[in-house]
Amino acid sequence: MKFHFLIRLGASLCAASGVHATTYQVGPTRPNPDLQSVAGRLNPGDIVEVDGNATYPGGVRFTRSGTAAQRITIRGIRIGGNRPVISGATNTVELAGDHYTFEGFELTGGSFRCLYHHADEIVVRDSVVHDCPAHGILGADQDSGTLLLEFVEVYRCGSGTSQHQIYMATDEVNHPGSVFRMRYCYVHDSTGGNNVKSRAERNEIHYNWIEGAMFHELELIGPDPGGAPAGWTEGLVREDSDVVGNVLWKRNDFSVTRLGGDATGQSNGRYRFVNNTIIAGTSAVFRLFDGIQSVEMHNNVLHRAAGGVNLVRQIDAVWTDGSQMAGSNNWVTTGSTNIPPAWTGTLSGTSPGFIDLTGNDLRPAAGSPLLNAGNPSPSTPAAFPFGSPHFPPAFEPPPHAVMAAPAARPLDCALDIGAFERPPGVAAVGGLNWSSPVILTWMPSPGSGYDVVKGELATLRVSDGDFAASVVACLENDGPDTASSDPSLPPAGDGYFYLVRAAPSGTYDGPCPDHAASRDPGILGSAFACP
Repeated sequence: MKFHFLIRLGASLCAASGVHATTYQVGPTRPNPDLQSVAGRLNPGDIVEVDGNATYPGGVRFTRSGTAAQRITIRGIRIGGNRPVISGATNTVELAGDHYTFEGFELTGGSFRCLYHHADEIVVRDSVVHDCPAHGILGADQDSGTLLLEFVEVYRCGSGTSQHQIYMATDEVNHPGSVFRMRYCYVHDSTGGNNVKSRAERNEIHYNWIEGAMFHELELIGPDPGGAPAGWTEGLVREDSDVVGNVLWKRNDFSVTRLGGDATGQSNGRYRFVNNTIIAGTSAVFRLFDGIQSVEMHNNVLHRAAGGVNLVRQIDAVWTDGSQMAGSNNWVTTGSTNIPPAWTGTLSGTSPGFIDLTGNDLRPAAGSPLLNAGNPSPSTPAAFPFGSPHFPPAFEPPPHAVMAAPAARPLDCALDIGAFERPPGVAAVGGLNWSSPVILTWMPSPGSGYDVVKGELATLRVSDGDFAASVVACLENDGPDTASSDPSLPPAGDGYFYLVRAAPSGTYDGPCPDHAASRDPGILGSAFACP
């Protein structure tokens, strides 16, 4: 961990906007019995609170927009642990206004779409979508902009070959640069189609558990020319996808992914798969189809319990610049075929050493060949660089169930292969940073809380690194979250340092120590040490 120095140049005050938001309450005993009663009255900054443990009619449309500064929030309030349920209609919920946050609901029974998205800057979180006979969540070809799905569970949706659990698109003419982001979600047990299909301009698929599709777990392709808006052409933009830290589990023998196109729209895009754990059937993991530019794969586990993995099918690919497949430090089952010849550092064996494959515990066990075997700095191909790649992986996918908060990937100097990291013997904390002039934040680390100490840099310097003499305060003792505040300023010519450990048995040392001796004895021996 590095020291962090604080420089404050003063603060400015912002005048209040003068806009007064309204909070609406919806429930069986409230003035508003359903969401239809308030949807037409919403303005920027408004909040709608919906009582849980009750079922409300579907067919609600949200068409009035918020703003970037004043989002409209539709929030389910659990009662007795139960979310509010919205059920039925052709479209159970339709988000057609921009800048909405929709959270805390259960959606079911929409005959065509349970959640229909065709707006910009939408957040859907902490919700369950299930038993939708056609599409679970669908983003329209037109009007759809950036969408974030997080902490969402989707199951028993989809039908046939063309209706899917999650089916996304973005409008590249009216909302250029839009992104479909999906993280910390659990998608499983489809009744048809693909688990996640996207035609978005950019996909960021991070830290999800996706399994049990009838067809592909992920299908990432180009826009449908038949549904695209006026002014769109295939050459307008390239569609790229960043797939990091996921579990992709094929419970039948279909291909795990399809990249490029589906015989309707092609991306001619760049694809990046990093630190995923992929359990395959007999068909290819990567089914490359139609127009595609490049695929890079690093630090992935590709396993099939019954034998080798068929890694790539590219007979249907139409490469824009010839076959371009790069990769490093992937682990594959012995006997795997169609390994890209450009891969380097590939490992193989009969077992990746999961804790319990049959029990869905895909974390590496002690002695696993995945341990410390990842590439700590995978490079993107120079000729086809991937823009804004996400690395290193900071979180882990939900463990076969949605969680209330993201699970931090344990911080280890030597990266493991796959979506999960085996914790080091002693937990370290990293990512120490200022999120505001007075708020110090850091990355989560396993433990029951956090201890934060503050010290004087001048004393540390003149004492030749004596932490016992330099520490002057314990700012947090077993603090519950990943933030601490300190409004004080250092004296002129001096500075403060801050160090964090995971309580009760973590270390103040960094995950990759670059100092001669541990800081812990000195800090713990200080008169101001956290008890």
